[in-house]
Amino acid sequence: MNVSGVNTVTEFILLSFPCSREVQVLLFVLFSVSYILTLMGNGAIVFAVKLDHRLHTPMYTLLANFSFLEMCYINTTVPNMLRNFLSETKTISFTACFLQFYFFFSMGTTETFLLPLMAFDRYLAICRPLHYPTIMSSRLCMNLAGLCWVTAFLCYPVPIYCITQLPFCGPNTIDHFVCDPGPLLALSCIPAPGIELSCSILSSFIIFSTFFFILGSYTLVLRVVLRVPSAAGRRKAFSTCGSHLVVVSLFYGTLMVMYISPTSGNPSGIQKIVTLFYSSLTPLVNPLIYSLRNKDMKATLTKIQTCTKISQSE
Repeated sequence: MNVSGVNTVTEFILLSFPCSREVQVLLFVLFSVSYILTLMGNGAIVFAVKLDHRLHTPMYTLLANFSFLEMCYINTTVPNMLRNFLSETKTISFTACFLQFYFFFSMGTTETFLLPLMAFDRYLAICRPLHYPTIMSSRLCMNLAGLCWVTAFLCYPVPIYCITQLPFCGPNTIDHFVCDPGPLLALSCIPAPGIELSCSILSSFIIFSTFFFILGSYTLVLRVVLRVPSAAGRRKAFSTCGSHLVVVSLFYGTLMVMYISPTSGNPSGIQKIVTLFYSSLTPLVNPLIYSLRNKDMKATLTKIQTCTKISQSE
């Protein structure tokens, strides 16, 4: 990182959403409410799956894992963004910036691995119903989920280390609310086409390989569902997969816009909105998507709410 005659940057300034003080306070309130609702919604799903033994199946185990991931994911960006809304300096240290970069991307990559696993689980349940209990055991389900986490956290240490070795000699202002590779590479004193290309290839491989795996899984599911003779059976199968497909569409649609080429020239405003969409809005709506379309989950959450009200009234 040290370059002769160059003063290296020790901290960065995250501009976030530059606007008047009044608007900053309003944004703080809005994102605070959104943050709390996200933690409550996803936490309720984790809590419901843990408490209700009827939900101790691979599908709900993966859903609880996914909800826990969303709680971790939002914590990589929103707390610091909320602090910046009320801060005059909006600074983040060099180390903290790259730690945020690492955890933000590792959590996002974990999500790109968990979503195909959830699709594979639905494929087995619908296309191989007789073999499903023996193939997708609880032990295998937990092992595969753990593998998703471990593999994701091993994907980005090398690219991030390479970026930290670039000389940053100023300016140190990042026009974003998160330490993202595009703005960081743009701040380097020297061009780094090799690192940019490697980041682009890695991101493209992860995004497209997992996306096409999901697409293939649901293509096979669709073929089987369309052969179901009863309309009720088809509706049940579509209902089971529909919520997952909505989440996949929201998440992958925005990812493809952002990270196929990290310095592709997207305006900073567009980058912020797209990043905000998949890092904050998607975790907020996921509990609604999954709970509203799932009778078992709705029943369990209603039961927990009723028990809570009874205990409070006593």
